[in-house]
Amino acid sequence: MAKVLPHFLDLEGRHSVSPSLYDRDAYQAELRAHPEKRSGIRFDILWRARGAAKEKAKLRVEMRGTAKGNLPSEKTIETEVTITGTSHWASVKLDGEEYKKFGEVTAWRVTLWSGDQLLGEQKSFLW
Repeated sequence: MAKVLPHFLDLEGRHSVSPSLYDRDAYQAELRAHPEKRSGIRFDILWRARGAAKEKAKLRVEMRGTAKGNLPSEKTIETEVTITGTSHWASVKLDGEEYKKFGEVTAWRVTLWSGDQLLGEQKSFLW
């Protein structure tokens, strides 16, 4: 795993109002400060794996949220990717009613799997 960028999505599904990285970061700060303006969260993942060409793998995003009762909410989302030996971006999102029901994401872990073999991992500080 090379990079994981969690981005909040606004009510129109956007993570930024312009292509500028400065504007994106400023808009993300605004969405962080105003949860009522959010409709979801998207994880943009830069990944690379070596292996047989065209081999299928799975990107798994595990999230922990604010506690409901004694335990935090948990959610896992997977997407299938194809290994080519070069870097690729993939996006995984949680939005709409699922996002509202889940609540605030407090920790996350992204893993890349080929069958039952772990190929890469990146996690947030609180994981």
